[in-house]
Amino acid sequence: MIRLRAAALTIGAAAAALTLTMGTAQAAPGDTSTMCSSSLTPGGYVDVQWWNSAGCGSGFNPNTKKIMLLTGYPVGTTVNACASTWPPAGWTIVSSFYSAGCQYSSVPSLNNNSWQLKRVS
Repeated sequence: MIRLRAAALTIGAAAAALTLTMGTAQAAPGDTSTMCSSSLTPGGYVDVQWWNSAGCGSGFNPNTKKIMLLTGYPVGTTVNACASTWPPAGWTIVSSFYSAGCQYSSVPSLNNNSWQLKRVS
């Protein structure tokens, strides 16, 4: 029975490793992913939501963020983003507003914490 479990675990680990090493499809404009706030938002992405998650540690500060890829959108596109990271090159801030999903501080306020961005070049 122990050998059977060990064999199943080995096969499962090998399948997981194979999945991680296989190439992934290129991300498309608007694709989102989740990451811990301790990691910098990659170039071409903006933060679109913040929350607290046990998977990214403990504490009172929101520690998890959803990021969205802006690279590839056509000129004239508008999107909403958290004001926790600067817009990528080619995007400008059109307006600012408050969003409950963009509270990236443990001290919440009703101050503007989000932007409407527009692709200009």
